Amino acid sequence: MSSLPLVEWTEDGAARSARWHSEGGAPAPKRVVVADDRITADAAYRLACEGTALLWRGDFNNARQLLQAMARRVDRKPRKAAASTTAPAEAFHFYRQAQSLRARTLGMLLLPFDGDYRLPLRRAPDVRQACVEAYGDGAAPFVASLRELLGLIGAHEWRKKGVEVPALGQRIHPHYGVFAPVRGEYVGLVAAAPLPSGCTLAFDIGTGTGVLAAVLARRGIARIVATDQDPRALACARENIERLGLAAQVDVVAADLFPPGRASLVVCNPPWVPARAGSPLERAVYDPDCRMLMGFIKGLAAHLEPGGEGWLVLSDIAEHLGLRSRAELLAAFDEAGLDVAGRIDAKPGHPRTADTTDPLHAARAAELTSLWCLTVRNG
Repeated sequence: MSSLPLVEWTEDGAARSARWHSEGGAPAPKRVVVADDRITADAAYRLACEGTALLWRGDFNNARQLLQAMARRVDRKPRKAAASTTAPAEAFHFYRQAQSLRARTLGMLLLPFDGDYRLPLRRAPDVRQACVEAYGDGAAPFVASLRELLGLIGAHEWRKKGVEVPALGQRIHPHYGVFAPVRGEYVGLVAAAPLPSGCTLAFDIGTGTGVLAAVLARRGIARIVATDQDPRALACARENIERLGLAAQVDVVAADLFPPGRASLVVCNPPWVPARAGSPLERAVYDPDCRMLMGFIKGLAAHLEPGGEGWLVLSDIAEHLGLRSRAELLAAFDEAGLDVAGRIDAKPGHPRTADTTDPLHAARAAELTSLWCLTVRNG
């Protein structure tokens, strides 16, 4: 906490400061004014658009209502640029810019945190456990955005309740900053694809919550090595594997992609969109220059047993957005000495596929998630 930048403001005629905390990496606001229940939504929105942050000293519930009112004002603004363009890649970049601007504007409503994650505000909830799960134990006083805190609270509730995974018949409990398996089609593909003959060892590359490793274990594979390089993902996967009673089958290890050795099955569900992630959670979706995807493809042959299979689980949304072509993907397979032994497709069922007001509706409506079965080319 001591290495965090400072937020500075004037209150009661005195200069004050506190540490700034942003899990999404947002810079500390340069201009901060104190605000309370008397400020109007229009005034708060105008200040936020101008780059002035509001440090809240009023009622917590009123702060939530103010944030909702500011969000309505952000969302009222027309997205003409994204809607009028016919180029999918342009529409995507306009969409990302709009989302970034929205996050920046709504992130201007700040809350003060005392030590041990207490909020010195009227009607403030006890957020200590949610903060500990995201930030770790112990904290000096600091300032963070209300929007970030609401994200922490939401993640805490997801972690408590878990996400039902039909392929397991049980729940997976995601941690803050670890992508939750809410899109079940990719899990269903791994649960349904025919296993390689005699498969006793599998690698799950970039395991996240551990859901795919758990599915493979439930399918009867004797040993699975699940890798990730994110400490939050490693802790999350270990907790889920333990809760599911699969610790005897699944080893969760820290690794950049592959563990040592070879396996008869290597599974990877990399981020699907080649773009910069704006927050830790987005790293499960956005992968600059397809680094993880290409790293998996290039390294797969060296980690497969003879006759083994690599399962690449990948959405084609990037192709529909004009960010990566099918020809580029197939060329990467070829250059890595891999053949496509088969492919299984699944249509996503999430609500956005039917939302015609979404600027990316055309791409989402056409999207398929595929399990590519890859083998090492003979000779």
